[in-house]
Amino acid sequence: MSTNHVETLIIGAGQAGLATGYHLRKLGRSCLILDDHDEVGEVWRRRWDSLRLFTPARYDGLPGMTFPGPGFAFPTKDQMADYLQAYAERFQLDVRTGVRVDALSRDGDGFLVDAGARQFTADNVVVAMGNQQQPKLPAYAAELHPGITQLHSIAYRNPGQLQPGTVLVVGAGDSGAEIGIELARTHKVVLAGRDTGHLPFRVAGLPSRLLLSRIVLRLVFHRLLTVATPIGRKARAAARAGGGPLIRTRPSELAAAGVIRAPKMTGVQDGLPVLADGQVITADNVVWCTGYGPGFSWVNLPVLDGDEPRHERGVVPEVPGLYFTGLHFQYAFSSGMVQGAGRDAEHVAKAIAARSVTVPVHQGRVPLTST
Repeated sequence: MSTNHVETLIIGAGQAGLATGYHLRKLGRSCLILDDHDEVGEVWRRRWDSLRLFTPARYDGLPGMTFPGPGFAFPTKDQMADYLQAYAERFQLDVRTGVRVDALSRDGDGFLVDAGARQFTADNVVVAMGNQQQPKLPAYAAELHPGITQLHSIAYRNPGQLQPGTVLVVGAGDSGAEIGIELARTHKVVLAGRDTGHLPFRVAGLPSRLLLSRIVLRLVFHRLLTVATPIGRKARAAARAGGGPLIRTRPSELAAAGVIRAPKMTGVQDGLPVLADGQVITADNVVWCTGYGPGFSWVNLPVLDGDEPRHERGVVPEVPGLYFTGLHFQYAFSSGMVQGAGRDAEHVAKAIAARSVTVPVHQGRVPLTST
């Protein structure tokens, strides 16, 4: 088995992983980034065809490189993928694609990463995959009639994947609302889920462009709603429990599109979806916008509370040398947005650089030399 040693190994080449690599390079530290996709940005290309970011381009750039194009335009998922590719190339980040990590464990004072037929040892490891990796489905999904087409939002691309008739979209967050509006052009759509609330202004409107987006996105989401403030800690608990408010879609827009709002789905009766009010939906299709789980089962270290890692702004004190970036509300509400990834990555990179002053690099090993 081929083994390579690096000072810092970053697992995940999304915006969080690339931003961490940028800051480490800026601090004069070496790192290697692994990603299981075939190319940088592919995770964005696999999203549904009409997806656009929820934040304007002026807030979608990573450190050192602004997002190209009009500042108040909402980038498409492919434009975001192109940007991440260009970012990795511009700063000559060492990214190895097509490498799936199977396990992370301790190796003396460092770490051992198993990736198929390859192994990597490292003084530091940054898990930059976020905690939204595994699609979540309720157990009763398997009880639906086999004639009903089912898709999780991770597999949804466009309305052509669904059969004619009624679509039940389960989950009324941002993804459910936007997919519901799109499907309403060709299908009868019922959107099941609790009202999560919405921003009190239109993010694409003129007032937002002039003032409100800066206040909400930069001041409220980025600086006020953080783990360092009481209101931020309260918002973090609420967001983890039930999701945040709709960012771009408003209830009036759902109604105008013909989307029928309904209570949450609670089970299955005779192969059909049942809602909290007892209503049975004769659905031909079900699109599950029920979110994702962390997917950290491969982290063989005692740092998880259930499925969530214990950390302080991405630093794991009980396992020196282990870090996380890209987590939902890692430090602020904006941590789950591109604009928040850079700040979280900078904090982690500085912690690594400070630790690397006192932790010697393994003697006699040349980074990325097979043994």
